[in-house]
Amino acid sequence: QDKYTKMTEFWLISAPGEKTCQQTWEKLHAATTKNNNLSTNSKFNIPDLKVGTLDVLVGLSDELAKLDAFVEGVVKKVAQYMADVLEDSKDKVQENLLANGDLSFEVEKFKNYSCSLDTVPFLFIFKGVNQIDNDLKARASAYNNLKGNLQNLERKNAGSLLTRSLADIVKKEDFVLDSEYLVTLLVIVPKLNYNDWVKQYETLAEMVVPRSSNVLFEDQDSYLCNVTLFRKAVDDFKHKAREYKFMVRDFQYNEEEMKADKEEMNRLSTDKKKQFGPLVRWLKVNFSEAFIAWIHVKALRVFVESVLRYGLPVNFQAMLLQPNKKTMKKLREVLYDLYKHLDSSAAAIIDATMDIPGLNLSQQEYYPYVYYKIDCNLLEFK
Repeated sequence: QDKYTKMTEFWLISAPGEKTCQQTWEKLHAATTKNNNLSTNSKFNIPDLKVGTLDVLVGLSDELAKLDAFVEGVVKKVAQYMADVLEDSKDKVQENLLANGDLSFEVEKFKNYSCSLDTVPFLFIFKGVNQIDNDLKARASAYNNLKGNLQNLERKNAGSLLTRSLADIVKKEDFVLDSEYLVTLLVIVPKLNYNDWVKQYETLAEMVVPRSSNVLFEDQDSYLCNVTLFRKAVDDFKHKAREYKFMVRDFQYNEEEMKADKEEMNRLSTDKKKQFGPLVRWLKVNFSEAFIAWIHVKALRVFVESVLRYGLPVNFQAMLLQPNKKTMKKLREVLYDLYKHLDSSAAAIIDATMDIPGLNLSQQEYYPYVYYKIDCNLLEFK
C-alpha cells in the first residue's frame, strides 16, 4: 500500500469519572499500554459547557450528528480536491494537509474553547464550514474549467496525424500560397506505403507538380507529406490517393488562426500556473479551518452524549486513542472489559451492529462507553 494512501484513525471515547477523572484516565492508560501498546493515548480536555435541560440535550444530540456528517463531508472534499490539484505529486498531499496523523496539536487548541451548549456554536460552525464548501465549489469550478480547456488544446496537439493540430508542425514555406491555379495538399502516408507514394504521387492525377512532395513530419506510423498540384485536379487526386491508403488532410494554411491557437495555449498554461499556488494555499488554510471545526463538533458530541449517558453532575473523562492497526480487536476487548459495568444491555449487543433509537443516530456501532471515530483516512486515490 502506498505510504500516502492511508492516513490514520482515532477513537474519541469518554468514561465516567471514578473518584477523580484523573483516576479514570490512569486506569485506561494502564490497561491499553501495559500489554503490547494497544494505543497511543492522550486526554481530550473539554471545557465545562452549560448543560440546559434533558430535552435540549436530546435535540442537540441529533443536530450534532447531522452537523458532524456535513463537516466531515467538507473536510474530505477539500482533502480530495487537494489531491486532484496536486495531480502527479499525490505523495505531497499529506504534507500539505495539516492532519499528518497527529491530531493532538488540534486537540490541544481545544482547551481554550468555551461556550454554552445553546445554538451559538452550531450556527458558528455551520456558517463557517458552509462558506468553505461554497468557496470550494466556485474555486474548483474555475480551476477545472481552465484545466479542461488546456487539456482539450493539448489533446488537439497530440494524437495521430489524421486528427492532431498541425500548427506547430507546418511552415509557410511548405505551401504554395496565393496562387490562382496551384494548391498544396497535406497527405498522411503510412510508413509501410511510403515507397509506393514516392513512385506514384506524380501520376495519381493529371497536373501534379513533379518533385513537389517532401516529408514534413513523422509519427510512429505515418509520414506527413506535402504535394502541389493544379486546383482543378484536387478531387481526382483525393479519390485516387484513397485507393492507395494515402489520406489527404482537410487543411488550409492560415497563419492568423495558427498563431491564435498557440497564444491561447500559452495563455491557459500561464493562467493555470498563476492560479495553482494561491489555490493550494487556500486549500491548506481551509482544510485546517474545516478540520478544526470538525474536532469542535466531535468534542461537543462527546460532551452531550456523556451527559446523556452518565447523568449529572458533569463528571467524565474524554480520551483520544490512536489504535495500533494490528491490535484493534484486542483494544476493543480491553475497553469492553474496562467499561462493561456501565451498561447492563451491553453484554447482549457488544458485537451486534444495530441502530439504537436516540443514541448515536449517525453511526451504527454501540459500546457501553461513549465512542466516536475520527477517521483521518480522508483520501480515496482512484
